Amino acid sequence: MTLPSDNRASDKPKQQVRQFTINDDDNGIRVDRWFKRNLPEIPFATVSRWSRTGQIRVDGGRVKPEDRLATGQVLRVPPGGEAKHKGPKSRRPLTEEEISQAHEMVIRETPSAIVLNKPPGLATQGGSKTTKHVDGLLDAFVEPPETDAPTVRPRLVHRLDKDTSGVLLIARTPGSAASYSRRFSGRSARKIYWALVVGVPEVREGTIDAPLAKQPGTGGEKMHVDEEGGQMAKTRYRVVERAGTRAAWVELEPLTGRTHQLRVHMAAIGNPIVGDGKYGGQDAFLTGAISRKMHLHARRLIIGTPESRAANETGGGKLDVTAPLPEHFAASMEALGFEESMSDASPVRDEVPERTPAEKKQAARRHAKQYRKDRRGERRGRTTSANTAKKAAKSGLKFKGKAPKRSGAKPGSKPKGKR
Repeated sequence: MTLPSDNRASDKPKQQVRQFTINDDDNGIRVDRWFKRNLPEIPFATVSRWSRTGQIRVDGGRVKPEDRLATGQVLRVPPGGEAKHKGPKSRRPLTEEEISQAHEMVIRETPSAIVLNKPPGLATQGGSKTTKHVDGLLDAFVEPPETDAPTVRPRLVHRLDKDTSGVLLIARTPGSAASYSRRFSGRSARKIYWALVVGVPEVREGTIDAPLAKQPGTGGEKMHVDEEGGQMAKTRYRVVERAGTRAAWVELEPLTGRTHQLRVHMAAIGNPIVGDGKYGGQDAFLTGAISRKMHLHARRLIIGTPESRAANETGGGKLDVTAPLPEHFAASMEALGFEESMSDASPVRDEVPERTPAEKKQAARRHAKQYRKDRRGERRGRTTSANTAKKAAKSGLKFKGKAPKRSGAKPGSKPKGKR
């Protein structure tokens, strides 16, 4: 029996031994993570107990929770073990209108992804006062259980601001979601945005390098440039065309992925995005036939796919998709005399830029964070957490590896604190 990833096995009680054949989507996953992904109703404590007593078997052999699974292996799972509070969450059934809306957004489908053209005004995820969002519409892509298709619920890989339109990639399975997430975090994915900005940048093409942080007193809802305490943020931009000195059409490519990065950066150089009152104030609105909506659109996405390894022999393995402009953006382009043919939304950069020492250090921190996350549930070692590292850095301590070390300490002296 083959269980598609995310094809829940909690629909009815299991009173007999179960066997699952590991598919490509779960290749390389840890045993405990496989249970969390496919049988979430079975808690980690039960998985650990089953492992210690030899009740979990892979191809007839005993395994530990941290062991990795491979495609084609057969996993033996004993009966029972379900915790009532661990069952899958129930979701509100979608209306016919919502199902239609979800499918109307689709601009490309592949074995591993569904690509949407998100309209402006629709949030990507829900919040305290947000009940209508893309994540809530993803049940529209789940096949009914009576069909032979796997009942896997697609999942978000990245986000767009509520008022930003354009390309939004949805992964079909947990495995493809992990693959796409690595490409986004590793900066191998290329995202090209179109924007209309107020005025014309003095330099027609360049890089905005301005660290960003949450603005105090806004509850984290607004970002600002913070040269001392902000996180590194870089944006490449290019002016495609200008309408006198009134407005310009620019292509933007974020080299990092900070919240509201493009909006803050353009406002910081004195050219706020048209319609972005949050960061441009009243100066962000143009008079005449120009809409007051946000004029920021995720035009093109170029990203490697999970099928890349197999497709490399034929030179494939890339997903390259372009999203049509929303109605208000297209109308403003016409009013300002801009023609879409002036640009094909080609990437601003030809190659992935060489990382700076700061960027390499940040990537190492992300890797360490992911490593700690993967090891949750195992016996904890004596390594210091990321939060401790940050506190150590702020207090003048040098942090390297297992324990903070005071700057200026004598060679060979032991660091103070818990050991």
